[in-house]
Amino acid sequence: MTSFWTSKRIRLRGIEPDDWTAFMRFAEDEERLGDLLNPPRSAEGFRAWAKEQAAATSDGDCFQLAVEAVDTGELVGAVGSYHADPRAGWFEYGVTIGADHRRKGYAAEAVVLLLRFMFADRRYHKCEARIFAHNEASLALHRRLGFTEEGRLRDRVFLAGGHRDLVVMGMLADEFTRHHSMSDV
Repeated sequence: MTSFWTSKRIRLRGIEPDDWTAFMRFAEDEERLGDLLNPPRSAEGFRAWAKEQAAATSDGDCFQLAVEAVDTGELVGAVGSYHADPRAGWFEYGVTIGADHRRKGYAAEAVVLLLRFMFADRRYHKCEARIFAHNEASLALHRRLGFTEEGRLRDRVFLAGGHRDLVVMGMLADEFTRHHSMSDV
């Protein structure tokens, strides 16, 4: 391993201004999957967002990173910590991988790198993920990684003309160390 932020297939890095086109594709992919439906956003809106992200300073333990394929240098997704309570010792995270890059192990490696950082270096005790109940691939990924289903929020979100359940999954730091090495992906 050449860097803490690099694994076998991916490298986590800061978002660069030129990444805007990939993030626009990721938004379109999520809409096609029925995961998110937002009003259309202009290319300029994505450009401005990426430029802002590239210049932003870290907001404590809440941040977003680009997921880059090591072999091609292509941006394949994003991962980040979105809510963090250092006093209570928990954080929530999210991951997205572009449709053309799914089922290649990128998400799993990105999540493990992020969790290793948050559990080992930032000393968090618990990670939570909120997953749409219809997203079987994401639920299966989280089970493989060692997450436990902690609850189901019935009809929590409104997507594609109907209410959907939201599944809350969690992992404790000691569960992470039982499933994953603290040094390599």
